[in-house]
Amino acid sequence: MEKLFDDRTDAGRQLAQALGAYAGRSDLLVLALPRGGVPVAYEVARALNAPLDLLIVRKLGTPGNPELAMGAIASGGASVLNPDVVSIYRISDETIERVAANERQELARRERLYRGDRPYPEMENRCIIVVDDGIATGATMRAGLAALRRLNPACIVVAVPLAPSDTVERLRSEVDEVVCLTTPEPFFAVGQGYRDFSQTTDDDVREILAQSWGESPD
Repeated sequence: MEKLFDDRTDAGRQLAQALGAYAGRSDLLVLALPRGGVPVAYEVARALNAPLDLLIVRKLGTPGNPELAMGAIASGGASVLNPDVVSIYRISDETIERVAANERQELARRERLYRGDRPYPEMENRCIIVVDDGIATGATMRAGLAALRRLNPACIVVAVPLAPSDTVERLRSEVDEVVCLTTPEPFFAVGQGYRDFSQTTDDDVREILAQSWGESPD
């Protein structure tokens, strides 16, 4: 029987156990993909005694099927396209740019909402664990990784509760380690691994970050 998680908090605690070898490293930094990755990453950061911050990434949805990712963009201007989806659906450069422009606006909104004027932590020469609540196609995660690599970290670890096995294998070639607790077959959606997969809200993200940073949410 495939592993099930009660909720994102439970998934984060289980994930933290699998990442125990990284606990106590002075160069460790945990980055969460908002919104669903934040409650998972909070538990990881707390267990490993590491600072928590965000890696904000936006999926580029295919016109007519917005849940299907034709690519993604991330903080710092990084972008990744899925050439198979672009080719199969014959998506024009103009369409890609229009969707990307909308998502850049949303990315900027989230930057302001979640982080305010808080500067990003130093990434260079640090060991960075990137956490999400699960991965489907991997496009969103890959855009985030592309942004991270520009900042010259010492190592990058992708840590997720669940993902398809083929996505995990593709990611292994892009990072130092992938920690994934379960790879359900067949894989339908991230939510299939959770008993409670209720939406993480903007307010949830801000409250978790404020708790992690020792601040009061506005």
